[in-house]
Amino acid sequence: MRLSFLEPLYKQSGPFASVYVDTSRDAAVEDPDAAVRLRWRHLRDALVSEGADRDTITAVAGTVGNDRDVPGTHGQAVFAAHGHLALLDELPAPPARDTAHFGTLPDAMPLIVQHAPGIPYLAVHVHYGGRHSTDATGTVRIEAEVGTWPLTKVTPGHRLDEEIPVADWTRAAGEVGRELEGHARRIGVETVVVAGDVWARGILVHRLPASLRGQVTTVEGAGESEPGRALLEQRLDSLFQGRMAAHDRALLDAFLAERAREGASAEGLGPAASALQRGRVKALFLNDHPESPFRLWAGPEPGQLALTETELRSYGVRDVREERADAALARALVGTRAELVVVPERELRLHEGVGVLLRYADPASRS
Repeated sequence: MRLSFLEPLYKQSGPFASVYVDTSRDAAVEDPDAAVRLRWRHLRDALVSEGADRDTITAVAGTVGNDRDVPGTHGQAVFAAHGHLALLDELPAPPARDTAHFGTLPDAMPLIVQHAPGIPYLAVHVHYGGRHSTDATGTVRIEAEVGTWPLTKVTPGHRLDEEIPVADWTRAAGEVGRELEGHARRIGVETVVVAGDVWARGILVHRLPASLRGQVTTVEGAGESEPGRALLEQRLDSLFQGRMAAHDRALLDAFLAERAREGASAEGLGPAASALQRGRVKALFLNDHPESPFRLWAGPEPGQLALTETELRSYGVRDVREERADAALARALVGTRAELVVVPERELRLHEGVGVLLRYADPASRS
């Protein structure tokens, strides 16, 4: 996963207020606005207790809960500094718990994890309920959406919605397929999920360009499609559960291959910090542990991090602070343009929850 979406955040200086809050608007909540206000009151008190300035708290207060147009369960990640909003992002799922932190570095890792697995996909729902014959009356309706899972739960992707007479469906399906291919190519779709009437969708699938046809997965039933949410959301949730994006899977395979031959890889917090210091990390692999007690010492620049204060000062860094390890790692990844791969622990347990694929092997390790 590339973290370029966080670059605007790290172009600003801290300290930062970092807030994660459940802003769900669903039927289970009788008065969602009142619930959000109550959550924010508790978070505001936490920011005050950590020394946040009034202007920064006001900047967050003006943002929390302003996503009333996003339906269903979701959350917000809000970052502010020096009285100004630094970054706002909608969370595809509510945070496990509402949190607020005020410190030198933004608490960005929970936001990064919510972007995973980051699977680019195309969803297609073929609506038709008539006779399975091209001499039937009526129309075939095509709903389609390209997006990146799970972000399209709260940030809709590009949509296509067309109705075509059944008599023209065999011919028009090829044109629809070519149109879908154009949208899919722009985001590098790796999965095409098709639901709807078996006869009508079968015609579409067989007329898709070959580049898409080999990526098709058909699903039965479409589930409820709530306005403003991802097309086929329930089916996609089941299909992508526990799955990694193909790009991330390739990086993990490369890491495992290098580890097996003791090549350009390392595990553990210390080796990862050392490699990030030198800009050698191509990708960092993380077992997500939100309550991890690990800490790192960090300086003003992204690559200035180490296990101990003494080590960091030995490099000539004077302004050093002890930070949460995940906050320091997130800044270093963005600053060095390394990628992050969130790895389920059931698939691979990493030493201290961290591993790195290096851009090149250490020559000393080969001697």
